[in-house]
Amino acid sequence: MSTVHTLQERATAARTNESSDAGRELSALENAIDPKSFETEPQHRSRLDGRHTERSDNVELGELPSLRISQTGRSAVQERIEDIQQTADQKRTQMIHFCLLCLGEFMGGWNDAATGPLLPRIQRVYGVDFAIVSLLFLSNAIGFFLGGLTNMKIADKIGFGRTSLLGASIQVVGYAILASAPPFPLFAIGFAIVGWGLAVVNTQGNMYVTTMQGGGSLMGFLHATYGIGALIVPLSSTRFSQMHHWSFHYLTAIGLALIDCGLLYLVFGFQRHEDLLRQIGKSPLDSASADNSNKFRKMMKLKATHLLAIWAFVYVGVEVSIGGWISTFLIDLRGAGPSAGYVSTGFWGGLTLGRVAFVWVNKKVGEMRVILAYTVIAIGLQITVWRIPSLFENAIAVSFVGLFLGPMFPIAVGSAGKILPPSIFSIALGWIFGLGQSGSAFFPFITGILATKFGISVLQPVIVALMCVMLGVWAFIPHEQTHLD
Repeated sequence: MSTVHTLQERATAARTNESSDAGRELSALENAIDPKSFETEPQHRSRLDGRHTERSDNVELGELPSLRISQTGRSAVQERIEDIQQTADQKRTQMIHFCLLCLGEFMGGWNDAATGPLLPRIQRVYGVDFAIVSLLFLSNAIGFFLGGLTNMKIADKIGFGRTSLLGASIQVVGYAILASAPPFPLFAIGFAIVGWGLAVVNTQGNMYVTTMQGGGSLMGFLHATYGIGALIVPLSSTRFSQMHHWSFHYLTAIGLALIDCGLLYLVFGFQRHEDLLRQIGKSPLDSASADNSNKFRKMMKLKATHLLAIWAFVYVGVEVSIGGWISTFLIDLRGAGPSAGYVSTGFWGGLTLGRVAFVWVNKKVGEMRVILAYTVIAIGLQITVWRIPSLFENAIAVSFVGLFLGPMFPIAVGSAGKILPPSIFSIALGWIFGLGQSGSAFFPFITGILATKFGISVLQPVIVALMCVMLGVWAFIPHEQTHLD
């Protein structure tokens, strides 16, 4: 009960220093603290030593409902006290920060979905087959993987603001190389440079959003902007693929990246993550003081980290394989014309809609269980694309596949924040993102190798098999927070 009195005293003291409105909110919190929630369970009240039963005073505070530690390392009561103190200005600042981070995610979708409609033109220009052109996916993912691994080390040294600005600036360099349509080896290197920059910006952004108030809900909207970028870009890349200066498509990406650089400097400047958290009324995470030299070693010991990374590896591979190869599949096997690139717009549009429209479904069914259901539905739809030789049906089914794939990745990122210990969450997120993006190269690359030998018809059985792997891996991911030894 002393814990209750301590919290009530803290609330009273805080109330004297706040405005009358804030005081009333804190008073409501004080009254809402239920002393019964701090009572020990029956098994803690007594211990049987074989002769008699006695009261035990050694209660584990972590077992008390109101003191359970959340993914941010604070108790539910502590988080509630902080949340109601967020002022209107702090909420406005958080929204500005969030919208800017959405631009970085938009750039990720713009990059990933641009390649598919351009592939047939790239093959003709450079005279390469499926296997060689698939190296572009591989190059992009190598850059993304390296960015995911190095971003936290860089951020620890130079801070959130400088790291994000560096990532956006590197994208400008990479897109400038692509826009010049250089020889194929240099063209592939440009993909790697862009991948590194995207990984840095997106990993920093996702880490920040998970620490915002309402971060779980915001995560779905953040990744919806990825889908918006992927939805819009085929309209540009498909058009440019039919023009003489096809590589000028990347000039639009340069413009977007330059805008991102300017806004990152104006809004975040050279501030660190801890400074930004204070601006939005949140306390810096306890994990910020952890020994950075031990984070990676601790992360590698957790099975949950690797299961999430493997799932992301396969998921992103499925996503990019469909978006990247569906145009070629429809042209070669379903008799579609160059405008088949617009079918990928339907896929990315479905993905975007799913990330926003299914939020209430995810909460009602349960986020861990709903991914299993979405995966089963997506497998069924993908089988129809495989077995039904109809251009119209395939285009519709691909859009619905995107609809059910869409919510999965935001759910997985949010679940990672609940499953993984807060002390290693940031570096684990970089690992998951890095390995996930590797899937965006590995599986499209393997598909290209197989397509060279057996034809593009191998795309559909490969996608179905990968979805089955996703289903199996997710079934083994734990539902509760794991603990470090």
